[in-house]
Amino acid sequence: MSFDGLFTKAMVDELVRSLKGGRINKVHQPYKNEVILTIRANGVNQKLLLSAHPSYARVQLSNEAYDNPSEAPMFCMLLRKHIEGYILEDLYQVETDRMIVLEIKGRNEIGDISYKKLIIEIMGRHSNIVLVDKTRNVILDSIKHVSFAVNSHRAILPGQPYISPPEQHKQNPFTATETDVLRKVDFNAGKLDRQLVEQFAGVSPLFAKEVIFQSGLANRSTVPETFLSMVKKVESGDITPSIVSAGGKDAFYLFSLEHLKGEIKTYHTLSEMLDRFYFGKAERDRVKQQGNDIERFIDNEIEKNVKKIDKLKATLKEAERADQHQRFGELLTANLYAAKKGMREIEVLDYYDESGGTLLIPLDPRKTPSENAQKYFSKYQKAKNSVEIVVEQIEIAQVEVTYFDNLLQQVQAASPKDIQEIREELVEGGYIRERQKKKLKKPQNAKPVLDQFLSSDGTDIIVGKNNKQNDYLTNKLAARDEIWLHTKDIPGSHVVIRSKEPSEETIREAAVLASYYSKARNSSSVPVDFTKVRFVKKPSGAKPGFVIYDNQQTVYVTPDDELVLKLKK
Repeated sequence: MSFDGLFTKAMVDELVRSLKGGRINKVHQPYKNEVILTIRANGVNQKLLLSAHPSYARVQLSNEAYDNPSEAPMFCMLLRKHIEGYILEDLYQVETDRMIVLEIKGRNEIGDISYKKLIIEIMGRHSNIVLVDKTRNVILDSIKHVSFAVNSHRAILPGQPYISPPEQHKQNPFTATETDVLRKVDFNAGKLDRQLVEQFAGVSPLFAKEVIFQSGLANRSTVPETFLSMVKKVESGDITPSIVSAGGKDAFYLFSLEHLKGEIKTYHTLSEMLDRFYFGKAERDRVKQQGNDIERFIDNEIEKNVKKIDKLKATLKEAERADQHQRFGELLTANLYAAKKGMREIEVLDYYDESGGTLLIPLDPRKTPSENAQKYFSKYQKAKNSVEIVVEQIEIAQVEVTYFDNLLQQVQAASPKDIQEIREELVEGGYIRERQKKKLKKPQNAKPVLDQFLSSDGTDIIVGKNNKQNDYLTNKLAARDEIWLHTKDIPGSHVVIRSKEPSEETIREAAVLASYYSKARNSSSVPVDFTKVRFVKKPSGAKPGFVIYDNQQTVYVTPDDELVLKLKK
């Protein structure tokens, strides 16, 4: 639990400096559990993300781009009615809990002064965002509704009084003294980190473990001193936002977590750190929910075609025995005089064998010698005719495997808007049926929305993340002499540098983007081909997104999500 009470305190301090006194200009709800407030403060527009996601609940400023739905959810519409155009008068933490309150003031539709509170409760799967009429302390609405059947302590429903979550009756670490720590912690009972979590409000296991680690020989003299010293750092704002990578997992906190013994990266602000930490995580989770059926369908199609190829190859292997069937038929025909009905086999002189050996031919005792010979000639002809068909079917199945393998990579790198385009492609290809639901009119000749990046020297780079985007980017948008990139023999995105003669640095950065948005995202030294768009061709009748190219050069790069985040426009 990285976003604990102490982290909440530091985040509130950061938000107060940036947003207090600002005006809420826009309200959006891009996803089910998340709200974006665009607040004009200190002369700039800033995006405040309020998330009640069960796994990624948080409050932060964000520079990420979020896709808004074509129709705003009801909670978003209500927020627009009650707080859009209002002033953010104050922003504070409730004691040391993971609760943040936005005090909002403005004039309602009849011109009277109105006071509202937007309360964000960061509590894992119980996280919520609640709009409260401050004067009456009545809930106007919440992003999640909770009845008394679910929570006997309080209901979070429109019209109900707002009741705070039950108190935990723990010691406030900001007011604690060394005596308090000594009284609360039993040094003979062991598990000191767990005791700190149980006795002090807002303290997470991560913080407590770091206290014990920094204490060295944890005892009655070192633990209280270290604990209070680290709490004092949080209170005074002496923090270094850090992400620690250890054992294949990442953790973030207010300062370096040395007890994890991993690679540490520091950031200027908590919001910048959270943007980096959650880059792709929350979006991937939403994509998994929206595109789970597509991913399952693609997996099944790949498995089905792989099995089909195996069966066809077995048939082809059987067909390769055609010459043996012909040989048996001809030798049996030459020795009909020696064969009789009822025989199960016959040994004949093999005149195909230069050494003059013999060959044992199996026979069907129910057939005459002539019928047995005809059976072998029929097998020969059937096998010979099937080879061409089987080879063709293997090629078709391999094209399908390549296509769906590419689609699987696109689903795994997709944003929610990309999933819809992939779904449309599968419908157009006749693979799945269109969902029966309310249809929203799409603008005629609507162009795919492409991801745009800016290289270090200011050159535009565009990335297509699904086949619709790739086809549009390569075949319609890109100019003939601009530079096109793609991972070599690896499913991935089409990337175009909007320059005829880009610098080596720009080519390398574009290659990193191509490798990042490919199946080789987690690999190193990934080969990326680049050539001019004029040398990229889409064969007639080819699957969406499929192209061939020549005159290419190859660079080897390692995907770098830090660079991707830096280049994102």
